[in-house]
Amino acid sequence: MPTTPAPTRAPTLLSRIVRRIILVFWYAQGWKVVDPLPRHLKKYVLAGAPHTSNWDFVFFTGATHEEGVKPNFMGKHTLFTGIMRNFMFDMGGIPVDRRSRFNATEQVAAEFAARDELALVIACEGSRKSDGKWKSGFYHIARAASVPIVPAFADHGTRIVSFGPPMMPTGNYGEDLLKIAEWFRSKLPDYERFKVLEQQARDIIAGKNDV
Repeated sequence: MPTTPAPTRAPTLLSRIVRRIILVFWYAQGWKVVDPLPRHLKKYVLAGAPHTSNWDFVFFTGATHEEGVKPNFMGKHTLFTGIMRNFMFDMGGIPVDRRSRFNATEQVAAEFAARDELALVIACEGSRKSDGKWKSGFYHIARAASVPIVPAFADHGTRIVSFGPPMMPTGNYGEDLLKIAEWFRSKLPDYERFKVLEQQARDIIAGKNDV
């Protein structure tokens, strides 16, 4: 299965400018990391929530820079063509081709296998308009790649980012999702979206909800 080639060139001017602007914004706004990433991890899925703003990418880029990590993200393969190709790769993009005989999970798992380090950021709610329920794609990718899931939380009110303890997927999605939900609720116990996430996990465990 084809994988993303490792860059052998200097980053594009545009990617350097964009990254610099992101970091200036991060520090100027007073954001900080309060619960750091485990230093021993080289490959993992960063399960980010809540997804409430297009600025979420900025916050997680700043937080991962603070931790000395270059984040990666998935993007439609057509975005990695023409003048945007090198920029997308420089920003950490991983192209996913929906026409491939390999599905998205298999394509990204192959990227994990081909690299020594990969921190894949996924907005698990899937949409800013989500009621709090998560899509299961992040879990299937982590399981297929045999890498841990690290929950990641950004609080716009206090301008902090927290990274949770890594968890290897066991294959029991409901139970694993409940552990993740409980961590998020420990950060904001009364936040409605996290209440919905916890209930989603309990419904899956009880067989009331599809995985």
